[in-house]
Amino acid sequence: MPNERLRAVMEAGGWTHAALADVTGVDPKSVERWVNLGRTPRRATALAAAEALEEDVHALWPALRQARSARAVSPELVALYGQRADLPVSAFVQLLSQAQQRIDVLVYAAVFLHEAYPRLNDLLRERADDGCTVRIAVGDADDPNVQQRGQEEKFGHGIESRCRLALLHYRPLAGVPGIELRTHGTTLYNSVYRADDQMLVNAHMWGINAYGAPVWHLRRHGDGGLFDTYVRSFDAVWESARPVES
Repeated sequence: MPNERLRAVMEAGGWTHAALADVTGVDPKSVERWVNLGRTPRRATALAAAEALEEDVHALWPALRQARSARAVSPELVALYGQRADLPVSAFVQLLSQAQQRIDVLVYAAVFLHEAYPRLNDLLRERADDGCTVRIAVGDADDPNVQQRGQEEKFGHGIESRCRLALLHYRPLAGVPGIELRTHGTTLYNSVYRADDQMLVNAHMWGINAYGAPVWHLRRHGDGGLFDTYVRSFDAVWESARPVES
């Protein structure tokens, strides 16, 4: 197939096959094949031709555009679970119980934690007593964003009742030294369970309940990585969230 882009550029600049061959160090028949047969020159030759023609090399020969190599798996990724249901509640409990400095929980409801582990509040109190800062943000049942998520996940008004139930579970912690409880109305893209430099992230997908969506286990690996991206997201939500009074 002829390279019409190359042909047009050469004609516009008054370039002959011989002239372009001369500046690129090839035979004129090679240039002719570039134009009439759509052949692609070697990269170095193509770059020289593009420079002479004052044209982008990839516009002339798209085949030379190199796809970016896929990034290696992040060193921060400890494990990936196909859905939250694959992850036992004990994994969440163990993560939080190991925290020494900070626990951050960002959810709409996640009542499965209290339902499967009734001692969750006791665990959080114990962590706070040992000097751990605990921040918990649950969904505001009256916020339109939360109600919209209920419609998207096919829960309808169920998500509102679950948010109220979650707040009921956590409310005894309001006012406990070292623990702060807030409600938020953000469009939640991920639920976050952080303990110091480890984190479980439950992705949210349109039309899929959180238990059917994937979870990745992250461990901080240096500054400015994926872990810190989620930390910044949590902090932004936290700033907009409303404190729950004791």
